[in-house]
Amino acid sequence: MPIRIPDQLPARITLENEGVAVMDSTRAARQDIRPLQFGLLNLMPNKERTETQFARLIASSPLQIDLTLVRVSDHQSKNTPEDYLQSFYSTWEEVREKKFDGFVVTGAPIAHMPFEDVRYWPEMLEIMDWTQTNVHHTMFICWGAQAALHHFHGVRRFRMPTKAFGVYRHRLVNRRSPLLRGMSDSPMVPVSRYNDIDRTSIPGDLDILIDNDEVGICMLEDRKYRAAYMLNHLEYDNRSLADEYHRDLSAGLNPEPPANLFPNGDTSIDPENRWRSHAHLLFQNWINEIYQTTPYDLNKVGTGEW
Repeated sequence: MPIRIPDQLPARITLENEGVAVMDSTRAARQDIRPLQFGLLNLMPNKERTETQFARLIASSPLQIDLTLVRVSDHQSKNTPEDYLQSFYSTWEEVREKKFDGFVVTGAPIAHMPFEDVRYWPEMLEIMDWTQTNVHHTMFICWGAQAALHHFHGVRRFRMPTKAFGVYRHRLVNRRSPLLRGMSDSPMVPVSRYNDIDRTSIPGDLDILIDNDEVGICMLEDRKYRAAYMLNHLEYDNRSLADEYHRDLSAGLNPEPPANLFPNGDTSIDPENRWRSHAHLLFQNWINEIYQTTPYDLNKVGTGEW
């Protein structure tokens, strides 16, 4: 089954050109099934690129999924026109009464700020608590993962001496987790972050799923709060790290090239995507677990009645 997104969303053309199955509203209405309801809280500046990356992965499932694009209410975007946001996005205030089977909270480029200094932090607190009553399972990404770990568990983060930047080979820690089903022993994962989390502050009821000795924990599972925390970026396309590097280079920041990304270290060559299959596999596993456990009656999501 394909994913259903707004008919005029620019990401639609990109996905269709890649052969991703996308369904229009008319066709979806004729199918006598309950589509899974997914939301994407997009905190990234480049909304279009980020929504395309996550829609691509969510669409890899054989299930029909309705994707709602969400933005925080208390934030004026500097990089995305307001008419684009009004056309394709709902504010959290507009969806707070809705229920979702799955929900993704992206990263945000505010790693240098304490959580409490972020302008929309009070709304983020409400959203994170809201996932416990209105969402069956949540995937928190990068800054979103650090924020949720801080809020739900008091996990501490710290500034690393140097930015973790590149594609690193990781190891699977808890192979029994259904989220890792079918993954190879040492997946390559894109990493781009200045902060890491303090292992000594992680409570015992959190399971580390994917780890790396050099750049830190990659992914944790939280059964109590029905959440997964992905600290890195399997959703990235092959140019994401390269474009970030060239952007910082043009800004005179003198960055180191991303590790293990460019063939033979040649930054003029387009990098290969060596993590795509694991990204699709992770999201297929996640969606399958949601499908197996979410209540048929969407109103029962978050009530504990299933």
